[in-house]
Amino acid sequence: MIENKYDYPDLERVDLDRGRHYIDSTGTPVPSVTTILSGTSTKTGIEQWKRRVGEKEAERVVKESTDIGSAVHESIEEYLHGNKWDTFSDSRTDHIAKSITKKFISDGLEAIDEAWGLEVGLILDGLYAGTADCVGLVRGVPSIIDFKTAKKIKRREWIEDYFLQGCAYANAHNVMFDTNIKQVVILMIDRDLIFKEFTVKGHEFDSFTNKWKQKIIAFNKNSKS
Repeated sequence: MIENKYDYPDLERVDLDRGRHYIDSTGTPVPSVTTILSGTSTKTGIEQWKRRVGEKEAERVVKESTDIGSAVHESIEEYLHGNKWDTFSDSRTDHIAKSITKKFISDGLEAIDEAWGLEVGLILDGLYAGTADCVGLVRGVPSIIDFKTAKKIKRREWIEDYFLQGCAYANAHNVMFDTNIKQVVILMIDRDLIFKEFTVKGHEFDSFTNKWKQKIIAFNKNSKS
């Protein structure tokens, strides 16, 4: 499954007032993709949710979701590397993560023909950097692949940032390695073990790429003001 076609760099992270950054090849810190997205989006919905459920409950929910997501990601990586992946504890979160991972293995990963890299470091000097879950072939098409867990499957219009992030990684990969990746595939499984695949390609990929470029411009403008 793993086909090491490219020499991906190790990213050096630095945390600045403006958020997470990485050091590019010139020694300059550039913002992460998630930092740019966070710095150019409204958080009205999140703040309303926190006020509704309370700060303590919000922190609990976020931590639980993060723990489950991290455990699933680690297990998927081990599985794709051909290693033992079923090393979960008896905790509630690990029980949920184990069930979701099994569903990924049975349904979500079958479309991946080759994985060129996992947790892939990608960087564009002077612009941005980040880590993609997976790069490889999905049904024969070069793709940026993202593994997502959710309490409930999200509607397509709610996950625009996932698509923007994928397009950012695709464009960075194309510049770094002279590839022509123009497809983003989001593989999502919720706690009811429902699987959903979201794909961005063609004109939609170009549209999200243009929107991503506007996000970079807006972030840099806000940083200088």
